[in-house]
Parts: sequence; C-alpha cells; structure tokens
Amino acid sequence: MIDLRSDTVTKPSAAMMDAMMEAKVGDDVFGEDPTVNELQNFAANMFGMEAALFCASGTMTNQIAIKLHTQPSDEVICDKLSHVYLYEGGGIGYNSGCSTRLLEGNYGRFTAEQVQENINDKNNIHFPISKLVCIENTVNKGGGVCWDIDEMIKIKGVCENNEMALHLDGARLFNALVAKNQSALKYGQLFDTISICLSKGLGAPVGSLLLGSKKNITKAIRIRKIMGGGMRQAGFIAAAGLYALQNNIDRLTIDHERANILANVLQTCNFVESIYPVETNIVIFKINPNELSTNHFIEFLKNNEINAVSMGNNLIRFVLHLNITATEFEFLINKIKQINISNPIL
Repeated sequence: MIDLRSDTVTKPSAAMMDAMMEAKVGDDVFGEDPTVNELQNFAANMFGMEAALFCASGTMTNQIAIKLHTQPSDEVICDKLSHVYLYEGGGIGYNSGCSTRLLEGNYGRFTAEQVQENINDKNNIHFPISKLVCIENTVNKGGGVCWDIDEMIKIKGVCENNEMALHLDGARLFNALVAKNQSALKYGQLFDTISICLSKGLGAPVGSLLLGSKKNITKAIRIRKIMGGGMRQAGFIAAAGLYALQNNIDRLTIDHERANILANVLQTCNFVESIYPVETNIVIFKINPNELSTNHFIEFLKNNEINAVSMGNNLIRFVLHLNITATEFEFLINKIKQINISNPIL
C-alpha cells in the first residue's frame, strides 16, 4: 500500500532502529537521560537558541508555548487555517483559557499589516489583551506553502512594538528551510519559541521539540509536567529524532521534486478543477464534483493500493515522504495517468 495520507505514517529505517537500540538512557524527568539531553542540545544549537524540550507531539509543544506566553483571557492571533486553531482539539481555550483572532491569509500566510490591524487596545477592558502571534511554516492546510522570511521579520517588529510574543509552529519547518534555502539560525533570531516535529518528513516514529530561551524552557518543563508529558527512559525515541536531524534533512528535496512531478500530472487530468501552489511535499487539489466524486476517487485509489485523504470541500491531499520508493512513485504516477472520466475504470 502506497500511503499518501501523511508524512506521519513513516517507519524507522534499519539505521534509525540501530541508533534507537544502542541509545544510552536514563530518567528524563530527573534530567538524566543522556540521549534526550544530546537531542535537545543539538536542536537548540541548530537554531542558535538557548534550550530545547523534548515532547511527545507537536500539538504538545504548541500548546505548551501558547500557555507559557499567555494568561487566561488573553488573545492569540493566527490564521484561520492554522493547525493550533483547527487541529489541536480546542487546546487554546482548554489549556490556556485564551480566545483567538483569526486572520484571512494567503494559503495560511498573513501580513504584518494584518497583525497590526488586529491588535486590541489593551486599555479597553472590553477586549482581550493581544499577547501572542502564531505562524505555521509550512502551512499544512495551505498545501505546504512556505512563508517569506522578510514578512516574518516585519511581523516580529510588530510584536516587539506591541509587547507580544511570536511563536512558530514549525511542524514541517525543515521542508521550508530546504525549499527556500533558509537559515535555521535566522529563525532562532526571529521567534520567541519554535516547535519542530521529528515524526513527519524527517521520519522519526514519535516526538517534537520546543525551542526557546532557558527561562521559557524552564517554564515549559513545568507545563509539560502538568500536561502529563514527563517521560522516563525516553532516550530510545530521542535517538530516532537525533538520527533524523543528522541524516534526513537534505533528502527532503526528493519529496519536493516528486510533489511537483505529481502536481504536473494532475494538471493534465480532466477531473481536477484546481491545484494549490506546490512548494514542498504536499499536493492539495480540488476535484470537479460534476465529473467525479471525492469518495469515488479515494475508493479507486484504495482499490489500487494507494491511500489518500479528503480535506473536505472536494479537496484531496497527497503527502510525499521518505517511505515511498522510486518504484512506488512511478506506479502512482502511472495510475493517475490512467484515470479518465470516460474510462469505465471508474
């Protein structure tokens, strides 16, 4: 089965498994797991930040960041397509007691001017206090598009002028760094906190990291504890994350190249109404409902050993990742080319 549902479905390679089995471990709640400590230091140094915290998921690292930057009744500014708003179980309200101000961006990317226009007057007691801006890069719901670094610099300036924090949901940040040839160190200078995911395009089985200042990470450790996120001999899974950071970043270009090839093929299909801009490893396209139903298309794929998911509103998402071989990718392309509305295959 060729699984295009997400880049979270990957399984550890033999080399990654070897690294996991050979890991030195200790009790991480006591700060004594050497592999966890090595992973945290390695990631922090990559971004030129003071410290990092290993957590179970990107949702946890995002929610910890929101909690440490806000107080109940504050407001978080983010795009209406952002993961922190759509896909984290209402955590902004449940964990932090905050409201959200949703911006109408371009595939999930908003501007500094939009941020400025949506900051509440903190002296007006009728409004929540605007305390945090969250950026997602790449934007999952936007088809894996990347942010412009100059716009993020402008947003940072708006945040500083208004005493607001800036958090990056970097679940697929390494895809953006590779695609745009951007510097991790530059991101470390821009954001108060950064969440990076190890279990998506980098291929680790589990885990994310929250990066920030020593002060913020010390506070984050307490919040993680409250959320029940303390882990003991976590070095076995941390070793997979360390291997991923050291070995699996540069190969992301393969996923990006394949995504573009796939998008070009889909453009020739008469059942495809439109395709989101393709910049990294995600391809989102809209099916013309007058020609083909979403369920029919997904069922056809499944019958041909291909898994995909609907994003709603006649949208389909394909996600390329390291577990798709060259042979499987060729098979996928050939199957897409076979599809024709007048063909009885459907």
